Amino acid sequence: MANNVRSIGNRPSAATLDGSHHGVVVIGGGQAGLSMSWWLAERGIDHVVLESQTAGHEWRDRRWDSFCLVTPNWQCRLPGFPYPGDDPDGFMVRDEIEDYLAAFVESFRPPLVEGVRATRLRSADGAFEIRTNGADGSAATLRADQVVVATGPYQIPRTPRMAERLPERIAQLHSSEYRNPDQLPEGAVLVVGTGQSGCQIAEDLHLAGRTVHLATGTAPRVARFYRGRDCVAWLHEMGTYTKGVDEFDDADAVRFRTNHYVTGRDGGRDIDLRRFALEGMVLHGRLTGIAHGMARFGPDLRANLDGADAVAEGIKDAIDAYIADRGIDAPAEERRPPVWEPGPEAEDPAEIDLAGAGITGVVWATGFGRDHRWIELPVFDGRGYPTHARGVTSQPGLYFLGLPWQHTWGSGRFSGVADDAEHLVGQIERVRRAGDTTVADGLHWLAGTPSSTFPEAEHADEDWIAPRTVA
Repeated sequence: MANNVRSIGNRPSAATLDGSHHGVVVIGGGQAGLSMSWWLAERGIDHVVLESQTAGHEWRDRRWDSFCLVTPNWQCRLPGFPYPGDDPDGFMVRDEIEDYLAAFVESFRPPLVEGVRATRLRSADGAFEIRTNGADGSAATLRADQVVVATGPYQIPRTPRMAERLPERIAQLHSSEYRNPDQLPEGAVLVVGTGQSGCQIAEDLHLAGRTVHLATGTAPRVARFYRGRDCVAWLHEMGTYTKGVDEFDDADAVRFRTNHYVTGRDGGRDIDLRRFALEGMVLHGRLTGIAHGMARFGPDLRANLDGADAVAEGIKDAIDAYIADRGIDAPAEERRPPVWEPGPEAEDPAEIDLAGAGITGVVWATGFGRDHRWIELPVFDGRGYPTHARGVTSQPGLYFLGLPWQHTWGSGRFSGVADDAEHLVGQIERVRRAGDTTVADGLHWLAGTPSSTFPEAEHADEDWIAPRTVA
């Protein structure tokens, strides 16, 4: 199959885009867009992939130096291209992830155009119209019968407005900008947020000998290993990663869940914030305010730690039940009590003097948002989230791919994006077989114009806030 795909591939240039018409335009050249291209090529469907920068640039440009996957390498299953290395139970580091994606691209040579950003998507004259700007300053307009938006969830770094009240002497970075401890001036560092990025960056700084203050949140955690196996392996065997979001009582709530924190660093281990506290990391509740050189934290540190532990223990309970139900021979493992407990002062709102604590830098691990203002089609809910059923929107011929929990926990990741892309190519073929790819005009502006209602990002009002995607 791979050889057939490779023969289809080509590399159109940006100059050939203007005035062109394609069966499918895929917007975004990360693992989601590339997976979509693989399936389209495998089915012989005319398409082009537009990437605003370079394929897979997110892994290179928005990850820190010590970054590695938190899921084992064997879960990397891009279509027709499973993990090819010799360490399936290990965790690829940033450069290895980039090499894996580059090898995937080379394996089938997709019709990929890099350095071209989609700036407008609308219906016009019975088709989808995509306007683009090139990195070289060129502009082009192309048309498509069908469109797949695969721009991913990590579009706009979100930093709370309270960041504006930090003293100028304090250096600030969003987690997407953090690379290593040397970026920040000497002194203590406040890390805000305990999702995967926040906990791993806090650990990176801690291991480098920096004094770290960590403002916790409600993110859950999971053990790295339990009863002789990686917890991911147990959960995979139990079907956790393939359970559809429509099987939950509240799909919307599931889609906005924060991922469990754990790490694949140095072969993989738990991230235990309580142990960090024993080693000198200063833990706080949620950051609630900054004023006059002071940072204020909520009284929820104990609840945040207990909540994260409860999720980890609940996962172990589920694994125990699975082992017992199937009579699996697995080593027993003792449950240990917490190694550290916050003092009574954690129950009250705390306030620290940033200068007095020696804090010279802040890392905001406060998540990302979406910017879909360039899409002028009625497919969004009141929170700016695309409404869809497994990526299929109410606008015939328009699809989304790579969203967190698009269909399963693995959606958007190396483990599940291929399945989502295969599902969408089936939908695309169904529309093509029906013989009607006419796009209905679905949006009429009651006042003003699209550009005045939703201004371009570079001219947007500073008070516009990107709807949250992931923590």
